[in-house]
Amino acid sequence: MFAEPIGAPETLHRYTGKLVVELAAALETRGLGARRLDLLFHCVDNRVEAIRVGTSTATRDLRRLTRLLCDRIEKIEPGFGIEIMRLAATLAEPLCPKQSISALIEEPDVDVSDLIDMLSNRVGATSVYSYSAVASDVPERSVARVAAVAAQVTDHWPADWPRPSRLISPPERIDTVAVLPDHPPVVFSWRGIRRRVKRADGPERIFGEWWKGDTELVAVRDYFRVEDEAGERFWIFRAGDGQDASTGSHAWYLHGIFA
Repeated sequence: MFAEPIGAPETLHRYTGKLVVELAAALETRGLGARRLDLLFHCVDNRVEAIRVGTSTATRDLRRLTRLLCDRIEKIEPGFGIEIMRLAATLAEPLCPKQSISALIEEPDVDVSDLIDMLSNRVGATSVYSYSAVASDVPERSVARVAAVAAQVTDHWPADWPRPSRLISPPERIDTVAVLPDHPPVVFSWRGIRRRVKRADGPERIFGEWWKGDTELVAVRDYFRVEDEAGERFWIFRAGDGQDASTGSHAWYLHGIFA
C-alpha cells in the first residue's frame, strides 16, 4: 500500500520493476519460473485494473518480465490514483538452471522466446505460431500449425520435387488450354489474367490417402511447375489422370506460387 495514491506511468513502471524483483526471488527459492503473471492495480474509487501476460517458456528473467508488463501499463486507467499494486505468478513451472556452453566449442542455440512472448502479448498467443512438416503426400495436409517454441519434428517435405514458398488454401480454379492429358497447359487464366506458359516441369502424380475414405481410393492429382512469359512460377494441378473420370473432375487448379 502506498502512502499517497500514484498514477503517473513512470511511477507505475518503477514499482512494477520492484514487484518483479520480489516475485522472481520468491520463485527462485521454489525452483520455479513464471508462465503467466497477473498485475493488479487497486484504485482509490474501489476499482481493480489488471494486466495479464504470458510467456512461452518458464522464466525468471527480470528484464523480460518487466518489459512484458510495462508494455501493457498504458491500458491502465488509474482514475483518482492507485493505492495498492499486487503481482502474482498465476501459472508457474519448474525451472532448472542451464549450464552455459563455450562458443569456442559449439555455437549456442538461438533463443527467440523473448521475441515470441512480446508478439504473443501484443497480438494474441493464437496469432503467433510455427509450421511443422506432417507425414502426408497431399500438400495441404503436409503442414500443421504448432506452438512457436515447439520442438522440431523429424518429418520432412519431399526433396525430389520442390514445393512453393506460398501455398494457396484452398486451391483456386483456373481456366486452361492443354494439348494432351500428360502435358501441362499452354495457356491458363487465373484471377482474370491470361498467362502463356513458357516452361513447365512435371507431372508429379500424387494419389489420395486410401485410409482416410473411399473417395480417396482412386483420387489422383497431376502437379506441374510452370513459368509464364513474365518469369513468374506457379504450381498447378489437374484433378484426375486426364482419362478416367472416376479419378477426379479433370479441372485445373492453382495451388502455389514459387518465390
